[in-house]
Amino acid sequence: MKNKLSKELEGVISQMLKPLKNLPLTIVIEGLSGNNVIPYNGRSSRDRRVLDKLKKCADIVLKEVNKKGILRSRPNEVGNDIEVFVKDALSLQGYKADTPFTINGKKKSTGYPDIEFIDEFGQVNYLECKTFNIENIHSTQRSFYLSPSNDFKITKDAHHFGISFELFVEKSVGNKHLYKVRSWKILDLSRLKLDVKYEFNSDNKRLYDKKIVIAERKINNV
Repeated sequence: MKNKLSKELEGVISQMLKPLKNLPLTIVIEGLSGNNVIPYNGRSSRDRRVLDKLKKCADIVLKEVNKKGILRSRPNEVGNDIEVFVKDALSLQGYKADTPFTINGKKKSTGYPDIEFIDEFGQVNYLECKTFNIENIHSTQRSFYLSPSNDFKITKDAHHFGISFELFVEKSVGNKHLYKVRSWKILDLSRLKLDVKYEFNSDNKRLYDKKIVIAERKINNV
């Protein structure tokens, strides 16, 4: 018969298996970092000016990418290349754009967000770079990820924008594709809703512990 503690643990685990849905990104960011997410305000002349420059950046990226295209095996690899074009375009607009610094003062390329830039009003803005396929843009395919970290990249109150480019394959070159851009979208991520689902994990030290390995073989002559 299961003891009381065992039953309580089963209850906790069963609750963890139920994903949380539609959490506002604003609440998640503020909870993880202590910093406020500033929504885009279409009535603010300052915000409209920043948006106008982001639109110019998007046009520049579209034009520059389409000059030669991006040669990659998979579309999800193109995102990293797009980020470089976006940084260059932001610089052309007079914005200081860089990889965000973490809480510990280190630049960190992986994880949300991709870019931090300061506008002409001295306001910090975060920008996430994305790509999409028009055929599945309305699907439930997961396309945005945000993971907690002890060295988080969000360290300031800021706007949280997204810039996303529609990719298409112009032609194949060997086992790779030449990607170009057909359209773009700029997003106000303060309006984004997130889901969270817990997972259980372990590591090699525990996975290959001698108490767990019940059979093995090693070939010495290879």
